[in-house]
Order: sequence, then C-alpha cells, then structure tokens
Amino acid sequence: MSKKTVPYPILDEIDKPVKQFNELDVSLIYSYASYLNWLFPERVELVKGKVFKMSPAPSRVHQVIARNISNALINYLKRKPCEVYFAPFDVRFPKGSKADKDVYTVLQPDICVICDKSKLDARGCIGAPDIVVEILSPGNTKMELLHKYKVYEEFGVKEYWVVSQSDQSILIYTLNDEGKFQPSKIFTLSEKITSSVLPGFELALDDVFEEIK
Repeated sequence: MSKKTVPYPILDEIDKPVKQFNELDVSLIYSYASYLNWLFPERVELVKGKVFKMSPAPSRVHQVIARNISNALINYLKRKPCEVYFAPFDVRFPKGSKADKDVYTVLQPDICVICDKSKLDARGCIGAPDIVVEILSPGNTKMELLHKYKVYEEFGVKEYWVVSQSDQSILIYTLNDEGKFQPSKIFTLSEKITSSVLPGFELALDDVFEEIK
C-alpha cells in the first residue's frame, strides 16, 4: 500500500513560545498544540492546520450589533441549559482524537450558543456549537467566509447566522437531514428571525440595528 501523501509539510510541535507572527511559516500545517504557544497580539484562526490572520479589531458598529444579539440570546436562555459565548473564545473542531496535537481547526466565532455542556472546558469549546453567529465587517474576505462556512457545515453546526452591517440584514443557514446548509430568505429591518434550535425565540432586526446610523 502506498503512503498517503500530505499536501503541506506538518510542523513538529513547538516547545517554545512564538512571540512574533512573522516567525510563523504559513506554508506549514499547525495544530492546536502549536497555537497554544503563540504569544503575539494578532488574532489568528486555524482551518485544517493553515493559519489565517483575523480581521482587525471589531469596529464600534460591530460591537453594538454583537451586544444587541448577545443580550437577546442571554435573556432568552436564562434558566435554560444552553449558554452564550462571544469572541475571543476558541472553538476547536476535532476529527477523531481531541488531543491538542490532533486538532487542526480552531475558530473564534463572534457569538456562539452551546447546549451540550460536555463540550465546554477551561479553554473554550471542543466540538460544534449549536448556533454560530458571524457579523460581517468590511475586512472580511470572501475566502475567509467560505472557509468558515465549510467548517461549520462539515462539523454539524445546526444554525449559522450571517449578519451584514452594511445591509442591516441576517441570513440563516440551517443544517438539513443530509448534513448540508439550507439558506433562509434574507431578513431585513421590520422583520423578525426565529430559531429551530431555540423554540420560542424571536429577534427583531430593528432591535439588532437600532443604534446604527
């Protein structure tokens, strides 16, 4: 049997801290074990071991939208089993082994809802959240969005909300029985969204974007 080829060289785990982003060789494949040793200020994510630098620090508008959505979710989930977390918050997506050295995809969703508390540990979440919310910023690239869409679908995120600042709209992808995302209509101002994951939850888009000028 021929050996399975690896498309990129895999880096042996780093046993000393990395203090500058430019010390990384982005042509290599890194695991979560390597990621834990990175001390530089830049925020990064891993997708199948490839390093992606995140967009610059969120704008005030981004923060307002995140706060409005988070508050609505937190208020709804009082005395319910699900919990809300927001970036920076590492979500690890293991394929098989959950050991740090075997995890190659780590993302930081803007907001996530996790109903299975066994997925939570001191460092974040290991496994797919039930809901992920990403708020688009001018700095988001199409490639970044495509990578995240594929990860969330592959690992079984039940709902993926895409919030557009510029259009003041929300699009919801819901995982169907075949494990594929099914898009909703695009919700705009004066409309409300609901969630198949959170029965009875409603979110008015006027409330999400009420302070946006």
